[in-house]
Amino acid sequence: MASSYNLVFLHVLVMFCLANIAFSDLSDDFYDDICPQALPTIRRVVEDAVSQERRMGASLLRLHFHDCFVNGCDASILLDQTATIDSEKTARPNNNSARGFEVIDRIKSEVDRVCGRPVVSCADILAVAARDSVVALHGPTWEVELGRRDSTTASRTTADNDIPTPLMDLPALIDNFKKQGLDEEDLVALSGAHTLGFAQCSTFRNRIYNEINNIDSTFASQRQANCPRSGGDSNLASLDPTSALFDSKYFTNLVSKKGLLHSDQALFSGGETDELVKTYSTNLRTFSKDFAESMIKMGNIKPLTGNEGQIRVDCRKVN
Repeated sequence: MASSYNLVFLHVLVMFCLANIAFSDLSDDFYDDICPQALPTIRRVVEDAVSQERRMGASLLRLHFHDCFVNGCDASILLDQTATIDSEKTARPNNNSARGFEVIDRIKSEVDRVCGRPVVSCADILAVAARDSVVALHGPTWEVELGRRDSTTASRTTADNDIPTPLMDLPALIDNFKKQGLDEEDLVALSGAHTLGFAQCSTFRNRIYNEINNIDSTFASQRQANCPRSGGDSNLASLDPTSALFDSKYFTNLVSKKGLLHSDQALFSGGETDELVKTYSTNLRTFSKDFAESMIKMGNIKPLTGNEGQIRVDCRKVN
């Protein structure tokens, strides 16, 4: 009887251990034994892409953000439209603005080559490329937790509904981030990604022409010069004065009512995030630390692990 009990106990213990292995948390050493050259290869390709076009750093960072906010960090944003895939690339927040897909393709090709087979997921590539882009533009580094797997589905509808819009006010932003398990500090810190990159005229036109009381008039006039009341929807303006340098000027701009997007300025408009914006505007070290911590937290949103999903051979399509 005791022997039978021990066998049952052993079987249960083995199954429990296997379950923990299959669905364990992400880890920063996931590829150390499988393919130690994976992360250096991603870094090399990212550095090359950013050196050729500084704007690419912001674009790769944005891809990771827009991926994680739609059913978790699973590389669903990379899937092209097919008869069975409702591509997120055509969702309102991404259509004609999400970019960097060719860089991800190049990373995937190079990583699979050095690893000898497809062992690195597209979702992990997005997470690592986001970190390496920030570092390439003189921002903080952090240990990216790894082991995500790739989705076999995408959802344009969820992308339309869950990616925050540039027209959101503070309560809507707080609710949007809360839905992803992120708090107000994460909201402000991650919005600081707008220290890098550009926005299209169509996303800030209403602000520079109609928000008279919450925008610096000189700033508005300067932006109007390249963003007419009609036409020029894709004309670009930098999100902060140093669009290719990770610094705290994005927050300095908010304090001066020079936030480009309505959703930017909403962070400093008499609400509960005002004090944190002030802190970041004068303390780059604190912003950098909080940004890195929030990036790790965002990267942990509902990852597929173990036997879930797949490791795509081509990031643009399901195997």
